[in-house]
Amino acid sequence: MVVVLDTRPGKDLRPRHPEKANRPETPLLRKPEWIRVRAPGSPVYRETQDIVKKNGLVTVCEEVCNVRTGMPEALDRAEPEKVAEAVAKLGLQHVVITSVDRDDLADGGAQHFADVIYAIRRAAPGTTIEILTPDFLRKPGALEVVVEARPDVFNHNLETVPSKYLKVRPGARYFHSLRLLQRVKELDPNMFTKSGIMVGLGEERNEILQLMDDLRVAEVDFMTIGQYLQPSRKHHPVIRFVTPEEFKSFETIAYAKGFLMVSSSPLTRSSHHAGEDFDRLRAARRAQHQG
Repeated sequence: MVVVLDTRPGKDLRPRHPEKANRPETPLLRKPEWIRVRAPGSPVYRETQDIVKKNGLVTVCEEVCNVRTGMPEALDRAEPEKVAEAVAKLGLQHVVITSVDRDDLADGGAQHFADVIYAIRRAAPGTTIEILTPDFLRKPGALEVVVEARPDVFNHNLETVPSKYLKVRPGARYFHSLRLLQRVKELDPNMFTKSGIMVGLGEERNEILQLMDDLRVAEVDFMTIGQYLQPSRKHHPVIRFVTPEEFKSFETIAYAKGFLMVSSSPLTRSSHHAGEDFDRLRAARRAQHQG
């Protein structure tokens, strides 16, 4: 996984979210017992960290939902090969490639996504590739460049229900994101598509069910649903912690609506267990065709 961001010297001297500096602080709710997790510390985890740092990469696992905003540096043209080298050294069966929004680029970073995919295909042809893209808003032709590179899974997250976009995703457009996912299927009907949301932001249950229907109209194969966790006191507050039972209910309903694969739990994240989920996704499609 790679985020094209924060490779410049002295990066930690800058405020992470300057646009949030003047926002009032909100209290952090105490997490329920089902949210608690142990930090990773195995030898394999440390080996992975070493390889990632040696290649100058930044992972989603480190940045989570608190990625620094602002104008990023110019693209590192050597990055696709660095990513591919890391993937090959780690012997990954499945890799998730993502980035921050690159609205500063004419193509929104689409060619860079494609270059990373091509580089991984050369260095590790047995590795399956999942991409998690920005929305490429007002970047005509960008989506086509990425789809032409033929990732195995195209993921773009809706993040939340339409009524929350002005506060949670003020720079995004709900129906544009839906259309992006639908367009992927028009360009390549066999490409797996995936999208996810965070809950606990104040959305209503019926809004989530409508969002599921919207994704199915766009022929999205795989949906993820996870608990929103507030990265800092300046971020949108957690309105409530959704119970494991509610997540199970969402999973049952989503499968009934026709998704091939659903991951719904408090700790579900878009790229969590992506490799195992991809195997299950392929198996579900095979079973569907055989049926």
